[in-house]
Amino acid sequence: MFNRFRRQTQRKLIIIGLDCVGADLLFRDLRQDSPNIRALMRQGTWGQLDSTIPCITVPAWSSMLSGRDPGVLGIYGFRNREKYNYDDLSIADSRSVKQKRLWDYVGEVGRNSLIANVPQTHPIQSLQGNLISGFLTPNTNDVFSYPAILKNQVLKQAPNYRFDVSNYRNTERKQLLQNIIDMTVDQYHVFEELLTTQSWDFAMHVNIGTDRIHHAFWRYHDPQHRLYNPHHEMNSAIRDYYKLVDEQIGRILSRLKGDELIMLVSDHGVKRMDGAICINEWLWQNGWLVFKQNPTIGVITKFDPANVDWSRTKAWSTGGYYGRIFLNIEGREPQGIIPKNAVNSIREELTIRLQNIPDDKGEPLNTTVYAPRAVYQQVNRIAPDLMVYFGDLHWRVVGSLGHGQHYTLENDTGPDDANHAMEGMYILVDPNKSGAGQSYTYQLMDIASTALHLMGLDVPKDLQGRVMI
Repeated sequence: MFNRFRRQTQRKLIIIGLDCVGADLLFRDLRQDSPNIRALMRQGTWGQLDSTIPCITVPAWSSMLSGRDPGVLGIYGFRNREKYNYDDLSIADSRSVKQKRLWDYVGEVGRNSLIANVPQTHPIQSLQGNLISGFLTPNTNDVFSYPAILKNQVLKQAPNYRFDVSNYRNTERKQLLQNIIDMTVDQYHVFEELLTTQSWDFAMHVNIGTDRIHHAFWRYHDPQHRLYNPHHEMNSAIRDYYKLVDEQIGRILSRLKGDELIMLVSDHGVKRMDGAICINEWLWQNGWLVFKQNPTIGVITKFDPANVDWSRTKAWSTGGYYGRIFLNIEGREPQGIIPKNAVNSIREELTIRLQNIPDDKGEPLNTTVYAPRAVYQQVNRIAPDLMVYFGDLHWRVVGSLGHGQHYTLENDTGPDDANHAMEGMYILVDPNKSGAGQSYTYQLMDIASTALHLMGLDVPKDLQGRVMI
């Protein structure tokens, strides 16, 4: 169907990234509110882009841009186990990404990249071109650009430039909405200016604001959300924000010369959150997790590894948009008790038990449990022993204790209306060719192979993605 190694004329490519944007949301629900995106759809090829397992910002963007799955990357979430102990979690920043990403391949052939706000680009690492780091950047006092002098141009264009909205779960909603808007406008404005003042062959920007507005405002947008109020003044917040995003994308497109390849992509989709499974509470209540001093029901406390009786504990977990289960294996963990020859049977038993956890009404949840070695090409660093999508991702996971039951309808770190979905989206436009309109569903790792191919660069044989037809 395609030739992985055929060189084409070298082309320029721009990728416009929208974090947490699903195909149904953009192509159906908000289509009429997005004239610039709608024009790209008419001109190009578009469809669903399936995310990684897990379908979360970190590691999804790095998987997309490297053409490697999270197991090969050795990145399983925002925080990962650093050692085989019980309390050493580290943040997966730019130093965690050991595989080449698109700008590395572009730089190897002497071509320039312009990268702005892409996740896992802080701390700054050198590249051929210019870079503004992503949402893990603390503030503008930090080194956030490459080369360092680029910082002056950024702050000249946007003196109050920010990389993320702080405390987005607990900020008063009107103020949060304004913060998201301000961040979005500043980021797009800076990127737009750099497109015209810097030399580039590959350019990319990721908007983290789409993710933040979903988590904070989905109850006002989705009539199926349990907290939806048809008369709330915030009900148009998400729709109005997408009108703003579409306007900004239109401004960026207007800066192009007209022969550049264009991709609009997301790392995963979005869906309403119905509740959360108190996973450590369930493990405790069912004998998998044992404490030195039992949690007090009604007093919500964080999971504390120091309070665990590891000599009697088989499994524990961390909270997040999906469940990560770790087994206490003999010879691997410091106080492991599961014999190595029993790991498979214990894993199978726990998988069945997890799949049978009911919802708040006692009804079955559509729960999927993954074993890393079954879904990844390789398993590097320290992966969870099991990864769990509760309720088809309508339910997240909380790791705290004291709830008195295996579920909660409130997030333990602040209000959160939405979870992630596997179904992201893509639009591909080649101004020299007619697009195919609505097309195949592709996998997120296909983006790296396709981008290299379209830019006229060799596609390495070991990339896991394929070139999109």
